[in-house]
Amino acid sequence: MANLIKFTKMHGAGNDYIYVNTIKYPIEYPEKLAIKWSALHTGIGSDGLVLIGKSPVADFSMRIFNADGSEAMMCGNASRCIGKYLYDNKLIDKTDIALETLSGIKYLKLIVSEGKVSKVTVDMGASKLEEVMIDGKPENMISKDITINNQTFKATAISMGNPHLVIFVNDIERIDLPTIGPLLENHPLFPGRINVEFAQKLDNNKVRMRVWERGSGITMACGTGACATAAAGSIIGETGRDVEIIMDGGSLNIKWDQQTNRVFMTGEATTVFEGEIAL
Repeated sequence: MANLIKFTKMHGAGNDYIYVNTIKYPIEYPEKLAIKWSALHTGIGSDGLVLIGKSPVADFSMRIFNADGSEAMMCGNASRCIGKYLYDNKLIDKTDIALETLSGIKYLKLIVSEGKVSKVTVDMGASKLEEVMIDGKPENMISKDITINNQTFKATAISMGNPHLVIFVNDIERIDLPTIGPLLENHPLFPGRINVEFAQKLDNNKVRMRVWERGSGITMACGTGACATAAAGSIIGETGRDVEIIMDGGSLNIKWDQQTNRVFMTGEATTVFEGEIAL
């Protein structure tokens, strides 16, 4: 008889993943399962697979596998959903949680309404400029030209535990993201590939953003991408430090603290459905 695994489908601002409690349901070969289960027509359908596990240094751990099977360092939307999963399923009874990720320990503050988590604030840690090799030398990339498909953009590279390329444009709807996204993701400047965000300033505290995620393609939202966009916008003088990032799947509030350099992300987390799937 096939081994049945219980899973929960959740999303944060439309960024949807399959969540499995590996303390109860150990999983082998998550890379292969991420590809199989994420398939829209033949699987569950998602942006990837998230494994919740034990941690020797935090309350719980998180591993994330994109829809193509590659492992991600961090995902802000997934971390918020894990906070809701743990509290709503009574795996934890406190509202401050330490979560171990491949990019370090992230701290979650749960906002509870009527016994369920409605929103989560994540301390995403410090942002930093991502170095790229330009003319054989490592340099910070701040509003520098990058050309693809005979189009030149001003781009800023930011790390939020994973790498992001943020490009502010005047009209985001004119960007052919399915074409330009993968070309920028695999640009020679980024041998490890990179996440790509196009952003349009609406005012000093509001930005419209679209994302091409490394390993997943176009997604409805990206938490680390929203944080990177807010940081980049502030660095190049487009926005303030407290910004609403509006994505296809919803909005996130991002605050970049000037004193600590830490980025705080607040947004909703939603349970879509639960089910079982055979290994």
